[in-house]
Amino acid sequence: MAQTLLKVSGLRVAYGGIQAVKGVSFEVREGELVSLIGANGAGKTTTLKAITGIQPVAAGDIEFLGKPIKGQGAWDLVKQGLVMVPEGRGVFTRMSIVENLQMGAFVRNDKEGIAADIEKVFGIFPRLKERAQQLAGTMSGGEQQMLAMGRGLMANPKVLLLDEPSMGLSPIMVDKIFEVVNDIHQRGTTVLLVEQNASRALALANRGYVMDSGEVTMSGDAKELLADPRVRAAYLGE
Repeated sequence: MAQTLLKVSGLRVAYGGIQAVKGVSFEVREGELVSLIGANGAGKTTTLKAITGIQPVAAGDIEFLGKPIKGQGAWDLVKQGLVMVPEGRGVFTRMSIVENLQMGAFVRNDKEGIAADIEKVFGIFPRLKERAQQLAGTMSGGEQQMLAMGRGLMANPKVLLLDEPSMGLSPIMVDKIFEVVNDIHQRGTTVLLVEQNASRALALANRGYVMDSGEVTMSGDAKELLADPRVRAAYLGE
């Protein structure tokens, strides 16, 4: 059994009096691609924000590499190897592609390693290499998503959290983004993928969790979930 890198137990998050996340539990093991799927408003993004220290936790425990991390700031978690690529991409629009990638390595001081990893990112995203000096704000949404993912990889993540990477993209670019997610995983990065696109997310994953109204309602082998009539009816329109 592979080592559990990220473990969430009984997580509860509230906005005022509204319970957005209601006792969620799941884990991500080393080498896995785990998909957390559910409709818009199910609590997926709130869960990621709680894990990464952006959103306060009302109750529950979060462990990373076997140690409790609840309440730690995003800066400290990135240094430990827990890195999120946020929904909406959040690139530095007035900085070049190369400068954005360098910003992804802000917790590092190994200049040669950083330069080598920029070239690795360019190997995964050839389109970024072609436009290395272009300002990020002048790129398409899909190109910005590639840049955000590349920037996340520059922190050398032990677990990479991807929040809705296909949202708002054209069908062709959605295909490309999922190809890249698979490529990143095949190269050895452990990934937690949060997605509304249930069929594509589960097709890539080893295991999956289904969230509905702030709760995990189903979990298991991703291929079995993809074939489950309840999942197909609720998320695939069948």
